[in-house]
Amino acid sequence: MKLWSVMGNSQKLDGGAMFGNVPKAMWEKWITPDPENRIPLACRALLADGLNGKKVLFETGIGTFFDPKMRERFGVQEQEHVLLHSLHEAGFSDSDIDVVVLSHLHFDHAGGLLSAWQADKPLGLLFPNATFVVSKECWLRAQKPHARDRASFIPELVPLLEQSGRLEIVDGDYSNALGRSVRFHYSQGHTPGLMLAEIVGANENDGIVFCADLIPGRPWVHLPVTMGYDRFPEILIDEKKEFLTDKLSRRVKLFFTHDVDCAMAAVACDEKGRFSTTDEHSSLTAFELN
Repeated sequence: MKLWSVMGNSQKLDGGAMFGNVPKAMWEKWITPDPENRIPLACRALLADGLNGKKVLFETGIGTFFDPKMRERFGVQEQEHVLLHSLHEAGFSDSDIDVVVLSHLHFDHAGGLLSAWQADKPLGLLFPNATFVVSKECWLRAQKPHARDRASFIPELVPLLEQSGRLEIVDGDYSNALGRSVRFHYSQGHTPGLMLAEIVGANENDGIVFCADLIPGRPWVHLPVTMGYDRFPEILIDEKKEFLTDKLSRRVKLFFTHDVDCAMAAVACDEKGRFSTTDEHSSLTAFELN
């Protein structure tokens, strides 16, 4: 099995929103904001070739389904569908993908499933041969969002996924599409049923886990650091502590979707119980997982 980090469209979002109650004087030491107080964010996917005999894409980023006005509002930087270009550079196309695993259905994680916006055409679903794997709670949330997060979902996406006939809704640790090669962990602090996919390594050690919005990047490895977008920050902090403790004990690597400069890292912890990262990789190209 080989792994690629696959870049999608990038964003700039308000730094205060991304760092919750962390003072700007602290978070701007981690990520420098622009004059509008926005910080750069990647929307990075993970591609695994040879995973349970399949080509599997973990998430699709934000894509470019927004019309120009909304694209500007949410800080999407490119007009073209970057994910498709990145897949091509790695030697693949969206039609090659057998399974797409979605941690949740917020637009910056699932928007890349859709074709690029065109004024005179409806949005279409890409990845014509893929099974789409979504958790039960995330699926229910996307169908009936709360007023607080309704704007985070794409109304057109739910019916397109249903109509595809290739949707697998997961309510447990494993999926039919991927068997025991991928184990799912769940988190409730950011959104209901956030599904964190772990590619299982040899003897269930030395694997890699897609951290999604539980840990968007290295600064959020620090336990007290959460986002303003999180539903329940205290619950998320407790979940993050348990999650990181487990991954450290089993040497499971972390894969970050929103960190501009780091795709993968190992977990470290000091004598005071403060988590950090080590063995950082800016990108993955045909990386062989043990």
